[in-house]
Amino acid sequence: MATPVPEIAPQDVARRLDAGEPLQVLDVRSGDRVARGQITLGGALEFHAVPRSELVALPSLDTIGLHADRPIAVVCGHGNSSRVATAFLREHGYDAYSVRGGMAAWETVYVPRDLAPTASIERITQLDRVGKGSLSYVLVSGGAAVVVDPGRQLEPYDALLRESGARPVAVIDTHVHADYLSGAPAAAAQWGVPYRLHTADARSPYDETPARFTFDALGEGDSIAFGRAALRVTHTPGHTLGSSTLMSDDGLALTGDFVFVQSLGRPDLGGQAPHWAKLLWSSLMRARREWPGQLVVLPAHYATEVERRADRAVAARWDIVLATNPAVSIAKEDDFLRWVTENGSAPPDVYRTIKLANLGLLTVSDTDAETLESGPNVCAVGR
Repeated sequence: MATPVPEIAPQDVARRLDAGEPLQVLDVRSGDRVARGQITLGGALEFHAVPRSELVALPSLDTIGLHADRPIAVVCGHGNSSRVATAFLREHGYDAYSVRGGMAAWETVYVPRDLAPTASIERITQLDRVGKGSLSYVLVSGGAAVVVDPGRQLEPYDALLRESGARPVAVIDTHVHADYLSGAPAAAAQWGVPYRLHTADARSPYDETPARFTFDALGEGDSIAFGRAALRVTHTPGHTLGSSTLMSDDGLALTGDFVFVQSLGRPDLGGQAPHWAKLLWSSLMRARREWPGQLVVLPAHYATEVERRADRAVAARWDIVLATNPAVSIAKEDDFLRWVTENGSAPPDVYRTIKLANLGLLTVSDTDAETLESGPNVCAVGR
């Protein structure tokens, strides 16, 4: 009877990389698949990529650069080829482990990070979907909770709510997403709470077809109360027509895809790039005028490890963003619009499909969802 190949759960890979442990990752998929998305978490990551067929044919493993005295997480698409590669490495004396479920499972891993509480919000949890660079939030005050920009995997949110002993009162999307399938409508139905979305995003940007879901409209100046806290809606269009920032009186700004730590949300995902870029500039000018420097920006995405703080959360004070974000620091509209054009890239074809699915205008199977969501987000200008 063959000896079972040792495995490692993707959640354990994320935990160890996030903690800075010296874990090597060997990706045995084809080069084109690796190029579309790979494990990038943690400053101590040692990443290697060799297709499995090439790996097992090598006369010597010395050329790969793997260290025999450090553990190796071997990853493929769904955890099948990685088992073969892991067995091969172990036969040659390496401490290798197959990543259970492969990259498909990696892209469903959420790492929760608690941020400093405020006067009215006693728990602020940023859920980092590390395979996508996507960020969502659970905010708890006085036993009530709001969930912002959740992914379709609801288990991490259910677990946090149970742990906090909090009762959800609303689920909010800061905008209709294009890079991942929102879990907000399903969460609202499961928890029996309102799904909140800005009215301008409740229709297709391509042909104005109304969305096919039930929602409670959000608009400029609206307030979402929970416990002793409230979030105020500031309309910040540009990435989408209904893009909204959720502001707390305690100095938090959940900016969605309006502004990131090191970039801005791209304005071309609705097929109206020139018009939306001008809206994005106007939203940016408003933020410059109105937002205090000590405001803490909590975005919905990040691109690289550079955007993390020392505590591994992705967040920054607004005055730091103003000083270090190359897009936000542009002083003139013409220069800004030129920068957006020069740093643009073709949006992935699947983004239109995802957006239509998030509007309830397409039905997507679980298998199709995995394919559509594959790889990191490219929601920022310049990605």
